[in-house]
Amino acid sequence: MPISVSPGRWRPVWWSAAIFLAIHTVVRLVLRLDIGRAVPPGLSDLRLFATGLVFDLATLAYVGFPIVVLVALVPVTGRWGKLGRLSIELACVVLLVVLLFVAVAEWTFWQEFQTRFNFIAVDYLVYTTEVIGNIRQSYPVATLLSAIVVATAMLAWVTRRWRRVDDDRTLRGARIAVPGAWALIALGVTGAVHADLKDGSPNAYANELAGNGIYQFFAAYRAASLEYDRFYRTIPDALADTEARASVATPDATFLHPTGIARSIHNAAPERRLNVVLVSVESFSAEFSGTYGRAESLTPELDRLSPQSLVFTRLYASGTRTVRGLEALSLSVPPTPGESIVKRPHNEGLFSLASVFNAHGYESEFLYGGYGAFDNMNYFFGHNGYAVHDRTEIPRSAIHHENVWGVADEDLYTLALARFDQAHDAGHPFFAHLMTTSNHRPYTFPEGRGPWKQHKRISAIRYTDWALGDFIRRARTHPWFADTVFVVTADHCAMSAGKAELPAFRYHIPLWIYSPAHVAPGRFDGLAGQIDIAPTLLGLVGLDYESRFYGVDVFQSRPERALIGTYQLLGLLTDQRLVQLTPHRRAETLAPAMVDDVPQPPVAEDPELTLRAIALYQHAARDFTSGAMRIDRVAPSRRH
Repeated sequence: MPISVSPGRWRPVWWSAAIFLAIHTVVRLVLRLDIGRAVPPGLSDLRLFATGLVFDLATLAYVGFPIVVLVALVPVTGRWGKLGRLSIELACVVLLVVLLFVAVAEWTFWQEFQTRFNFIAVDYLVYTTEVIGNIRQSYPVATLLSAIVVATAMLAWVTRRWRRVDDDRTLRGARIAVPGAWALIALGVTGAVHADLKDGSPNAYANELAGNGIYQFFAAYRAASLEYDRFYRTIPDALADTEARASVATPDATFLHPTGIARSIHNAAPERRLNVVLVSVESFSAEFSGTYGRAESLTPELDRLSPQSLVFTRLYASGTRTVRGLEALSLSVPPTPGESIVKRPHNEGLFSLASVFNAHGYESEFLYGGYGAFDNMNYFFGHNGYAVHDRTEIPRSAIHHENVWGVADEDLYTLALARFDQAHDAGHPFFAHLMTTSNHRPYTFPEGRGPWKQHKRISAIRYTDWALGDFIRRARTHPWFADTVFVVTADHCAMSAGKAELPAFRYHIPLWIYSPAHVAPGRFDGLAGQIDIAPTLLGLVGLDYESRFYGVDVFQSRPERALIGTYQLLGLLTDQRLVQLTPHRRAETLAPAMVDDVPQPPVAEDPELTLRAIALYQHAARDFTSGAMRIDRVAPSRRH
């Protein structure tokens, strides 16, 4: 029997396809205009719009399928025809609302991250309380939703004839064949199109624009858990072990076994039972500070501490998310692919900075200005040697300001000072890791702290600096101050996007170590990574310990490298080269952009450097999955 397809029945499908492609083309055009000269014009534009159309069509194969099935199955004439037509009309309007909402969401996401939806957007759907609250406090939500409703009504009315079903001559065979053919196309797209196809330009902005936000969201969801051995270039485990051991073979280290990186660290200097306060500041780029060369410094308080501090001038963060910074600071481990260890299952009882301090009689604490359930922080730290404290312990009467992400930094510091007093009164030295929140959108803080406007990133940076200065001033009045080492660094930089896929300059973070009575001021100008902070601190206070850290004490052996990454890209950074490991078992050697947003072109490979990069990431991924990072006994959660 011949298959007859009536164009009247399928008009809603063609309408949906046209609306989908039109909206995504407009979004791509708007984002392209927003990024401006960061993408060179000409052939780049032709490529990104052509590639973008391919990804839009691939996404349409999935998004359009429900409309195709609905149009094929519901009756549009006869007794149930009116109800069938109404259901199709309703589905089209819902699709239009969703597409416009996603378009607005893409714009706001681009404004903050200069990228399409990625793993950050996936994470945001998990923590709806913080994310929805952040959106409500950062954007005119009522106005945006009203605009979406108005735009939906106008577009639906203007285009109503284009989706009208005006006959039902389509035979039953066609009503089965069309959805079947569409499903086959969708399956074909799954096999033929993958997210990396958009990455054909050396300009990362152009690659992002060439993608489709909906497609990239689901691609990021699928890639949230990446097995190193399955997706990345590997070498024999024995060779990886040899290279990893060589990277941590410092003069103060004696290996405990023939294989693995477990080693005994012996400090020549005597042990000093100094308190250690480590402050990781939210989104705190080195470029904000006059200490790091900014002409109009946003950090006058920290700049005043610089002459009395040990300042690290070339320190690089491990990643672009808070959990990556927390992972590096607590575990001293490379940023292995997929989700951070902070959020992975089976992350209890790991060898951590707190486990070393605890073994020496310290009281170790993690204090967070927000709700510690976010990003699994309370669970991770509570099961790895830290007593955990968050905003729930601060009485409302003691809070000067709060937003969805947390209390004002000054209120976190007040909580910390009280905890330090308790530890001191009990006769215990203390180690505390503080994580701030004020320097995060919506960028709000207590009034009266300075002539700064609310909801501005620069204002939030200035307040963050003010609160740190106030914290040090208040700490000076406490009896434990003279014997305390204060460490101020960042979890990651304020921005992560650049012309390169892994822009090195976006990872440059500050580090001040301040203890006038115990740490000589100066500058450390060697290249180091965030994973080197923990062993360097332990060296400064003179502790002997058994280590499984991948970082080193920079005063024992200058590493002259940093390990940086995203959830997919893994990098080993030196002054002259950036080895970049990517899925599909690729390894590239690039010229790193250390100070500005410029492309990172390919350069001649250094085989030894490539080998070292593969070895470190492969070894770290294996040690976590095999349990080799765990200490003998799982540390119980110590929530106070």
